[in-house]
Amino acid sequence: MSDSHGRVGAVRKALNLFDRLGVAHIIHCGDVGGMEVFDELVGRPLTFVWGNTDDPDDGLLAYLQTVGIRTPTEIPTRIELDGMRFAVFHGHEHEFDRLDRLDVDFVLHGHTHATRDERIAGKRVINPGALHRAAKKTVATIDTATGHTAFHNIAGSWPNA
Repeated sequence: MSDSHGRVGAVRKALNLFDRLGVAHIIHCGDVGGMEVFDELVGRPLTFVWGNTDDPDDGLLAYLQTVGIRTPTEIPTRIELDGMRFAVFHGHEHEFDRLDRLDVDFVLHGHTHATRDERIAGKRVINPGALHRAAKKTVATIDTATGHTAFHNIAGSWPNA
């Protein structure tokens, strides 16, 4: 998921979908939007990056530490799931322009609020879309066994959308 911009209702809908689909690990590609969204993510296997509108002040950082959410320490954030290697960006970082140098299977990013699934320099580049400021609010799932990617419309209305 990406670009939730504090829209807790949209995040809840996405998490309900992930639960129904049996998603084992959540990756948030930035512009999380604050503590209320992190509250929804507590206790779930999570990797995230900071977006250009996130403000990781001392209070938020202390809160994340107390609830056991690990904060990103590098750009890109790297993770391996079921033998598949991922590099996670928001998409505004200057390092994002150097995808050809990455030794990964997938590059995940947000920032543009538009879905994307293409191959660049032998890597799958995926943008799940956005949960705010998008004509269709979407998330994506990736089957790490097959590499199959699906985009899911998070439809309907919700508070704080």
